[in-house]
Amino acid sequence: MDTDCTRDDTPVNEAIPPLPAIPPLPAGTRLLHIGPHKTGTTAVQGALFAAKDAMRAHGVEFPAHTRHPMEAALAACARPAMMGDPAPTGRHWTRLLDQVRATGRRTSVISSEFFADADDDATVARIVEQLGGDRVHVLVTLRPLARIMPSQWQQYVQNGLRMGYGNWLEHMLRKPPYDRPTPSFWRRHRHDRLVERWVRAVGPGRVTVVVVDDRDRDGLLRTFEALLGLPRDLLRAVPDAANRSLTLAETEMLRILNKEFRAHGLPEELYSRLVRNGAVMHMKNTCAPAPCDARITTPAWAAEAAAAIGAEAAAGIAALGVRVLGDPALLSAVPERTPPAAEPRIAPETAAQALYGTLAAAASAPVRHSAPAKARTVHQTPSKDLVKVLGHRCLRKLRRR
Repeated sequence: MDTDCTRDDTPVNEAIPPLPAIPPLPAGTRLLHIGPHKTGTTAVQGALFAAKDAMRAHGVEFPAHTRHPMEAALAACARPAMMGDPAPTGRHWTRLLDQVRATGRRTSVISSEFFADADDDATVARIVEQLGGDRVHVLVTLRPLARIMPSQWQQYVQNGLRMGYGNWLEHMLRKPPYDRPTPSFWRRHRHDRLVERWVRAVGPGRVTVVVVDDRDRDGLLRTFEALLGLPRDLLRAVPDAANRSLTLAETEMLRILNKEFRAHGLPEELYSRLVRNGAVMHMKNTCAPAPCDARITTPAWAAEAAAAIGAEAAAGIAALGVRVLGDPALLSAVPERTPPAAEPRIAPETAAQALYGTLAAAASAPVRHSAPAKARTVHQTPSKDLVKVLGHRCLRKLRRR
């Protein structure tokens, strides 16, 4: 499940009320899980993809060739790709629609948190109609904002954000209209408005909201099994080191790198290949956070402000008349106070693995002879221009693959 820090002090499976009996959705339903981000989506997608053959034996299809059809969801919502990634096209969405239609009258499940980025009624209505109209049942998974915010900030840093956590919180909570520097945050995480947009498209009877209880790590998968009419324990969590959140030190290292990257005007495609899918991905896969690593901690004022917004959202969702599974009071929960984070220090091994990830990504492109040198010598060229030239040459080599 998505995490909001390097470790989770929430007690697991302690004092958790048993799940109520959840009747399965009607056969032939197209269950559309829209997230939003940082609510256990990756765990759900990994479990569904791993069990797709087993689910088929029980009349349930997972109509996607990958764990997460991100490009299709981005194209459907007319949203841009992550920094430096190829732009999603209508072909991605059409391909997913063809896979959904191929399931015929069988139950199917589609999951992408990027469906939460659909920000207007026309887009939401079109997505619902194309996926099957009155066969679509929308599932929204929610967690407390105070737990989502640190995890979402470090995810934005992985996409090029240069703003520190404290400053970002100020902009999101204290500086109207609260849409800079990350306008997608409240589109995703003003949860009452998110649910309301989809209710207007399908009606309250075809929307289910699941409040995720972080104490019960398997509860969300058990809820999916019940809704889809699957046997208990058919869905199992799939370990995914690449999905772990960055520590405070790792995030700060990347944030400072982002500032240098932008200051030198390097191509965004280079960021995608060498930084996010090179340095960061290799670092995640090879370096597990230690218990002593500094956590990303939210100051008390921000946690309390997030809790107040969560309480408003819970009340707004209740007024919509949708089915709510779980305890809505959790949405206004404030995590236990923790000491302020110490000065972040990154371990030499972690820094080395990040550097190696960059080098490995660059080395994966074939090496070719560079163009003849220009009349101006290296010593006569400003360092900023040298970095730009190096970046563009590296990108050209990567594109030749």
